[in-house]
Amino acid sequence: MAIVVKPYDPLDYENLAKSVVGSLLEKPATSLPPEDPFNGIGVYAIYYTGNFPAYRKISSTSYKIPIYVGQATPTRSRKGAETEAAMDTNALYIRLCQHAKTLEAAENLRLLDFRCRYLIVVPVWVGLAEQFLITHYRPLWNVLLAGFGNHDPGKGRKDMRRPKWDILHPGREWAKKLKAEETQDTLNRQVEDFFK
Repeated sequence: MAIVVKPYDPLDYENLAKSVVGSLLEKPATSLPPEDPFNGIGVYAIYYTGNFPAYRKISSTSYKIPIYVGQATPTRSRKGAETEAAMDTNALYIRLCQHAKTLEAAENLRLLDFRCRYLIVVPVWVGLAEQFLITHYRPLWNVLLAGFGNHDPGKGRKDMRRPKWDILHPGREWAKKLKAEETQDTLNRQVEDFFK
């Protein structure tokens, strides 16, 4: 009986995602946020290099395991002009700046302990690349400690639960107003189990 071998298809979605992600990972890690503003949308990976005890397994200056990955796309785009809109916005740079502010607000983290890689990408591939990064790397802040990328939910949602990320890393004023349903000790144990 003949072995069935799936032929390589360079246009397969997974192969296309790997291509985008490969280009991202070839970029040098830079400060968070990058020093110079830039235009474009795309994907990014954030790396941790500090000494927060729960993160010792991924803290490294080799920048191999991201603690968080994400995407930034235009807030709105004109029909038929998505690529042009992507070049006219600085959504990716703004998103990285927002993350830097979140880290500065955290009482037990230092912004200097974070680096990032980012890649400006044609709009159609942004979501595909982000999903591949999450599936492949399972970054801690995407998978277990949700909430890092959250914005203030506003007054109408005051009954929401405090995100796990904000329980482990208190500091954002809006998150302090939300009810915490877990403790830092519980989350530290969950992080330890996650890395096993």
